[in-house]
Amino acid sequence: MELQTKHLLMACLSAALLVIGCSEDRTETAAADAPVHTEARVASPALPKPRRFFTVSGPLIVEHQVDVTAQRDGIIVNISADAGTRVHAGMLLAQLDDRQLAANLEAAQAKTRSIAADLKNWEAEAKVLEADYGRAQRLWKEKLISEEQLQHAQYKAESDKWDILRVQELLNNSKDEEQSLELELEKTRVVAPFDGLVARRYVRAGQSVAKGDRMFWVTAEAPLRIRFTLPERFVGQVKYGQEFTLSSPDVPAEKHTVRVIEVSPVVDPASGTIEVLAEITGAHGGLRPGMNASVSIDDFQ
Repeated sequence: MELQTKHLLMACLSAALLVIGCSEDRTETAAADAPVHTEARVASPALPKPRRFFTVSGPLIVEHQVDVTAQRDGIIVNISADAGTRVHAGMLLAQLDDRQLAANLEAAQAKTRSIAADLKNWEAEAKVLEADYGRAQRLWKEKLISEEQLQHAQYKAESDKWDILRVQELLNNSKDEEQSLELELEKTRVVAPFDGLVARRYVRAGQSVAKGDRMFWVTAEAPLRIRFTLPERFVGQVKYGQEFTLSSPDVPAEKHTVRVIEVSPVVDPASGTIEVLAEITGAHGGLRPGMNASVSIDDFQ
């Protein structure tokens, strides 16, 4: 009985091992027949770097902008331009009292005319004396007059030439005085130095001014420019003729183009910056000198 039991257990164990072996074979066969899936990593296209901008700000400027000052002492008798007046070069802005200068100039001109007339008389007399000396030379050769008479005629002719030189110098001095008075008279006319706009008026009619006192502030309206500094890394990036976009908070709806007209050839060692000057191209719209503006520059850092 025990032997039969032992044989039965052995048969069951063999059957179990056979089932397990068949199962493993089926698993290996299935694994061999299954398609092989290879995971491939496809590189995504590189995204472009976002544009970076370096923004600088500064006031809008013009090349011509000056205080017009009094060129001599005087009293203002007339104001011809006020703040906001558009002027052209040479236009009268104010007039100083010029009556005394005008009278002095008229007297100097009369003196010049008188001396000029005297000079003509001396020159005419010189011709007469020169003729007398020539005749005396002929008479002396013919022994009709003495040598003393010949020398007398010679001295008179030479003396008259010196008188002509003296009067000529008087005439030159008189003309110089006349010219000086004309210049002083011209200084009583305060005029615009260039085309532009009267931004401020500092004086009023009847006011006494001294030489050097401010009277008007005149500014040109165009071309508008902006001067700014950039870090030294922009050396070689910002060049003459390059264009950028300009905007101003005072006229936010407007965008303008500025062109570089000047780039500092050296780096400021104290600040490590370069200086750039740019000018607005085309119409400047609502922009005015003195407004604050910003310029956007590509930063390739």
